[in-house]
Amino acid sequence: MSPSATNPAGSWREYAIAIDGTHHLHRGRPAYDRRFAEVLKFHEPGLAPVSDAGGAYHIKPDGGAAYDGRHRRTFGFYEGCAAVQSADGWHHIRPDGAPLYAQRYGWCGNFQQGRCPVRDAAGRYFHIRPDGTPAYAERYRYAGDYRDGCAVVQNDAGGHTHIDADGVQLHGRWFRDLDVFHKGYARAADAGGWHHVDAAGQPLYGGRFRMVEPFYNGQARVEGHDGALAVIDESGREIVRLREPMTSSLMALSGLMALSGDMVGVWKTQAIRGAVELGIFDILPAASDAVDAILGLAPSHGARLLRALRELGLVQLDAAGIYHATGKGAHLQTGHDLSLAAAAQHWGELSNQAWRGLAHSLRTGQPASADGSGNFFDRLSRQPDELAASHRMYAAYARHDYAALPAIWDFSIHDAVLDAGGSTGELAFALLRANPSMQAAVLDRPEVESRFDPPADVKGRCRFVAGDLFREWPAQCDAVILARVLHDWPDDDARWILARARESMPAGGSLYVVEMLLDDDTGAGGLLDLNMLVMTGGRERTAAQFRQLLADAGFHLFEIRPTGTVNALLCAQAE
Repeated sequence: MSPSATNPAGSWREYAIAIDGTHHLHRGRPAYDRRFAEVLKFHEPGLAPVSDAGGAYHIKPDGGAAYDGRHRRTFGFYEGCAAVQSADGWHHIRPDGAPLYAQRYGWCGNFQQGRCPVRDAAGRYFHIRPDGTPAYAERYRYAGDYRDGCAVVQNDAGGHTHIDADGVQLHGRWFRDLDVFHKGYARAADAGGWHHVDAAGQPLYGGRFRMVEPFYNGQARVEGHDGALAVIDESGREIVRLREPMTSSLMALSGLMALSGDMVGVWKTQAIRGAVELGIFDILPAASDAVDAILGLAPSHGARLLRALRELGLVQLDAAGIYHATGKGAHLQTGHDLSLAAAAQHWGELSNQAWRGLAHSLRTGQPASADGSGNFFDRLSRQPDELAASHRMYAAYARHDYAALPAIWDFSIHDAVLDAGGSTGELAFALLRANPSMQAAVLDRPEVESRFDPPADVKGRCRFVAGDLFREWPAQCDAVILARVLHDWPDDDARWILARARESMPAGGSLYVVEMLLDDDTGAGGLLDLNMLVMTGGRERTAAQFRQLLADAGFHLFEIRPTGTVNALLCAQAE
């Protein structure tokens, strides 16, 4: 059979893949005589990826090879070139099989609008131009295709944002998940769920959904968290109800049980606190009777506590009757690198006592323990045991919460940083390890100095500076970090601290604030906000509230980045 005689020029546009995937069909008949291990669709300029015993390549409409070379895998042509995987790496080729550029990558996507996502040997994603060169300097955890002049990229903290063809962020807002723009709007997900945002990254409406579709002629189908389906307009107003909420008496009962569980949550806190106070995690593995003997418990009562800890997923029981700490429970051992043993005491005692005064704090705006003897930190300084336990807790949380910060922002642009209110310096240590030429100072109250002990790998580059955040700082630096400091204080005190920070640096200096951001759309952070009220009289804040506080002190907030933890990194510049 002579395909060229029966199939006119351009007929490849009508080709379909045969059901067995070995060849193409034209109007139901084989388009050529050859058979392959696999074939894919034809693309402009009339070539299709195929593979056989000799390797992967492209064929013409008559089934003949388009070029002599062979690859491990081949893909369709887009914008005049095709991605291929060869023995020396991934790259793109022209229709005649010639390489489009000399570079090789760990993976290549397809060109769209003159840009293509690639992954390098280190596993980092970015976009290249048709000549194979990077379109910008940044590297990401992931990068998607361009559409309408923008693409979605993901940073190491799991946040997503939009960039233009040159890699410039379009709006600087980061989301849990994100889509490219469609008819001027993009689907975006935050802690509350899916919604739509405009070109500035601003939500079109306040609601959040389990699922949203792109807008089509001004309307979009959405699914609520309760299972209801509806069509909304661009203001979020419901136009048509497609399905009622999927509620039932069983779900109502489930909600009732969940509420009851919330009300007895103190049981969990106190069971953990009691186990840590007794030291149970430090003597495991052990049988329950051995726990009774070692800890001096009433007969069989160790088993009662271990049963509760097992319910919480903190211990497990083996076939020999021996209890072992689980991966989660191991964090309650005092010797663990990320031990939360001190935190268990804090939440079970200090915090628990303060929360009993919540109604008083809400009426007065004062911490529950306010008695005229000074602020929380003044009182803590007079209680050495509580002071030591609190800073052990701060250090454990810091080692976890701040570990990703060096990858979130390029701190190497600074020769030195000042970690103000930095406790025992865990954040400073992390930055120094990531930036070998950097120096750091940690500013905190004098009573903390005795607990400051830099590890050997950074000891010569980190020093402690004793001082008061509310008075003139005894150190100056063009880069200052305030990590989980401002939430300890009400607005007026926070402004004083920011004013001292501004005094400590020249115009153009950098201020980095690490804080959790309240979400008015979902209520996220509300409980921690109340905890700060009853404990210190402080508060959590929204991004807008931080922006105003910073502006009041002479700073311009120019970017907010998620960190993959409860905190965000707020980047500001001294004006």
